[in-house]
Amino acid sequence: MPELPEVETVRAGLAPVMEGQVIARADVNRPDLRWPFPDRMAARLTGARVLGLRRRSKYILADLDTDETLLIHLGMSGRMLISGHKVGDFFHEHPAPAKHDHVVFHMEQGVRITFNDARRFGAMDLLPTATQEDHWLIRDLGPEPLGNALNEAYLIGKLQGKNTPIKTALLDQKIIAGLGNIYVCEVLYRARIHPARKAGRISAARVASLVPIIRDVLNEAIAAGGSSLKDYRRADGELGYFQHGFQVYDREDQPCVTPGCGAGIKRIVQSGRSSFFCPQCQR
Repeated sequence: MPELPEVETVRAGLAPVMEGQVIARADVNRPDLRWPFPDRMAARLTGARVLGLRRRSKYILADLDTDETLLIHLGMSGRMLISGHKVGDFFHEHPAPAKHDHVVFHMEQGVRITFNDARRFGAMDLLPTATQEDHWLIRDLGPEPLGNALNEAYLIGKLQGKNTPIKTALLDQKIIAGLGNIYVCEVLYRARIHPARKAGRISAARVASLVPIIRDVLNEAIAAGGSSLKDYRRADGELGYFQHGFQVYDREDQPCVTPGCGAGIKRIVQSGRSSFFCPQCQR
């Protein structure tokens, strides 16, 4: 599933062709994805001007001049693909409609934005902009990891006394919004913390060190356009590149990249997810 860097990369790719532009027509080609689409979604979107695009956790939020906000969740395989627009030296012609093109935005200036989702785990919803923080997908989210609300004092307080593994705690969206499996594995490797260590038994100093590491990993991944493993593509259809810099994720039995370590990367399963770590470097 796309994590924060992938969603932020898609948002940034959509911004030049959506912000300030009118949705001339919206086509909704099925009644639902992961959940049913909102009533009259196509009609409510048609003619609306996109005032701005934001990201909250793993959701893209498009504020409209109709006082509604379009929430977009990419799910496991969702892609927002742009056509009819020049990117750099390349012009992407409109492709023929594809089987899994579930929602299509025809923008007033001729650009087409297609939401394609083969597995149909994605979602869209329309919510009142004024009360969007009360939406059931948003209201319980923790602070953004790249914002000021995530700081050393906050994280120390949230993890104090917790009996869950640190990997599980960092994946808890009520503690930090947007972190996913890939980037938590990479963060814990850089922090030299074993993913199975109890969160409440890690010293305050080591917990505090996680905050800048989280920001560094996410910013590096955003700069690389995210990580492409199976389905993820940027809005221009290109791959992300951060997967080429993984230090532990998906590197089971490969040598640790720390000079002089010599250990092989191990994998364990925690809460149904694979955790990759170096048994020598992470304690």
